[in-house]
Amino acid sequence: MLYCLLADGLVVFHGLFVAFVVLGALLVLWRPWVLWLHLPAALWGAWIEFSGWICPLTPWEQALRQRAGQAGYAGGFIEHYLIPLIYPPGLTTHVQTILGVVVVAANLGLYTLVWQRFVASQMANA
Repeated sequence: MLYCLLADGLVVFHGLFVAFVVLGALLVLWRPWVLWLHLPAALWGAWIEFSGWICPLTPWEQALRQRAGQAGYAGGFIEHYLIPLIYPPGLTTHVQTILGVVVVAANLGLYTLVWQRFVASQMANA
């Protein structure tokens, strides 16, 4: 029971981390210091997608599920939980590259807003 709860908690954390990677720049608009947490997270998320690696949280979750007596799953977190919601079954290198581009593009767009807001506030204070 404990291992099952830990695995479920890790899935929730992993999902929140993925959301933070993609949309964390919105938090930077609210609290600029979040930039120092978000940039490394966004770079990590993009690297995982572009390199084709699997986030270390995925094998950790699978190990917890096995310790709980549940069956693990093949592939990564995104392939198992998110791809079935967004894309047809099967995570290919091409789809992973597209996801990496989405992460980079979303963050470039959001950080453009952050930069514009910063410049506007500096000009207002000058």
